[in-house]
Amino acid sequence: MVSGQDVVVDVVYWVLSVCVFVVVVGFGFVDCFAQSPKFPEKTWEHRRPIEQGLQSVVLDKLAQNLGGRGCVIKDGYVVKEWGDISELGDWMSSVKPLFGTLLFFAMEEGLVKGVDDRIADLGWDLKPKDQDMTFLHLMNMTSGYARPEKPGQAWAYNDFAIQLYQKSLFEKVFQENATAVLRSRLGNLKFEDEIHFREDKPRLKASVRDFARVSWFWLQKGNWQGKQILPQVYFDTYMCPLTSQDLPLSEGEDTGDYLNIESFGGGSAHFTKFGAGIYGCNWWFNNTGLLHPDQLTWPDAPKDTVMSIGAGGNNAVMIPSLNLVLVSAKGDWGKLDAGNATSLFNQHIKMLVDAIIDD
Repeated sequence: MVSGQDVVVDVVYWVLSVCVFVVVVGFGFVDCFAQSPKFPEKTWEHRRPIEQGLQSVVLDKLAQNLGGRGCVIKDGYVVKEWGDISELGDWMSSVKPLFGTLLFFAMEEGLVKGVDDRIADLGWDLKPKDQDMTFLHLMNMTSGYARPEKPGQAWAYNDFAIQLYQKSLFEKVFQENATAVLRSRLGNLKFEDEIHFREDKPRLKASVRDFARVSWFWLQKGNWQGKQILPQVYFDTYMCPLTSQDLPLSEGEDTGDYLNIESFGGGSAHFTKFGAGIYGCNWWFNNTGLLHPDQLTWPDAPKDTVMSIGAGGNNAVMIPSLNLVLVSAKGDWGKLDAGNATSLFNQHIKMLVDAIIDD
């Protein structure tokens, strides 16, 4: 419970900070405040919420509502954490955008020409209807694998297709152990804990504070400590809704895993029917969609909000315009109900944004 005295102290601290800023600006030292984005070194640097313009009482309530483990990053500083943020956990489907990030490295290294490379050209014996399947189809859940439609004709949240995606990436393209690929390409992020992929299938085991590093890397569009680890153009081009709002949902029965690759964890059309208009490169975006043409995914969130979403409340929220990240492991997020302002997804993001103190 936060006391009235704590709130008063926060407000006084905020007012004094603003006054100091005004005085400094008045003396012409504005350039001293022009800083590059902050990045963690060996550990994340912590600051009080008020120092970064947030209300601690609201963040406390958000953490209480979410439960589990988590942290909030503002301007590169941890301003709130709860639970054991060093504990390793399975990030479930939140790992899927990371496959796209590693594909970008493969493109940079000349291992693939681009996202439009055909999966059949990697040696998979695909059915005739699937011959035109590309990495981009797999990234956008439009591949048609184990579904009746041809690639690009319909949307389905498809974990057999994700299994094909990760096997194509690690076994066919990199031809390396998934953990070795991760650590060698993203070693500059200086992970604190033993981040790794599971041996049985490449689902990510990572701590909250290390998944926050990945999320911060995404928010900074491939930049880390002033160095462009991946070209920004990849994020400008692919970190956006890549599925058409009028793309139909896949219909009919599962047509079978004819490659016998098994599933990444779910069915060929499971989890949600939302996706058309709000999905791209395995991220979820705050946009209008096929099933909610008049409402944003999260009506009370900034338009540029983007999420990675994993089962069991393993999610990351990134809001570029606010330089703000929320990472949540085993949080209480409820079901993805795009366009519904009463959904827990929307309410949690709204509370995160409400924590910001207006200028």
